[in-house]
Amino acid sequence: MQGTVDNVRRAPKKFDFDAFLNTKAATVILPAIATVVLFIVWEAAVWIFQIKPFNLPAPSDILKAYVKFAPQLMENSWRTVWTTFAGFIIASVIGVVLGFLIGYSRFIYLTFYPLLVAFNTIPKSALVPLLAVWFGANAIPAIVTAFLLAFFPIAVNVALGLETIEPEMKDVLYALGASDFEIFQKVGWPHTLPYVFASLKIAVSFSFIGAVIAESIASNAGLGYLIVQAASDFNVPLAFAALITLAILGVMLYSLFVAIEKKVIYWAR
Repeated sequence: MQGTVDNVRRAPKKFDFDAFLNTKAATVILPAIATVVLFIVWEAAVWIFQIKPFNLPAPSDILKAYVKFAPQLMENSWRTVWTTFAGFIIASVIGVVLGFLIGYSRFIYLTFYPLLVAFNTIPKSALVPLLAVWFGANAIPAIVTAFLLAFFPIAVNVALGLETIEPEMKDVLYALGASDFEIFQKVGWPHTLPYVFASLKIAVSFSFIGAVIAESIASNAGLGYLIVQAASDFNVPLAFAALITLAILGVMLYSLFVAIEKKVIYWAR
């Protein structure tokens, strides 16, 4: 009888996969496993079908390109990151201010919102050649393109956040003698913060895309520029190394704002 009890006590616990999915470890382990499997299948497919590196380089060839061209990848990655952040910061400031103005003022909404929608429908890649003519092949076209892509979602989401404030709440605060600024401070700003961070997570990705588009058309540095140069030299492994670097940087930028959101508006979750 005692032995049976000991065996029951020593029996291993059954792995609860559903509970594991709700842990923070799952957000790291599962993507890591998927990435490793992807690269293994990729390497095997290139080896089995004898695909030439000119068409599709194997992950091992891309790794060799990383080692060989590490200084160039680091230098151009830094250029892409700081142009992305420059355009994103400018877009955040102007977008938040204009979003609040649109959300609070019917006059500004009727006057400027249709113009914003019309401008947003213009493909930003079509503007890059003009930016190159105006500013030259340097960092400015990348910053401006990053700004243009990130600006609209920030302004729209901030305005949307203000529009969702219950009118009854405003009426109660007005009845208690609160001013417009006090209503904004106590209700408007906290209520809009989730919308602000939702737009920032989208906008930072758009800024990144905009910077790379501009670098591939009108720039003298950056990962977009490096991809174009590598393709023109038929150095496909280097081009893929730059593409994978872009993917890694994009995930890092998005994760950064997710972490900031959790710290700043923890009460909204």
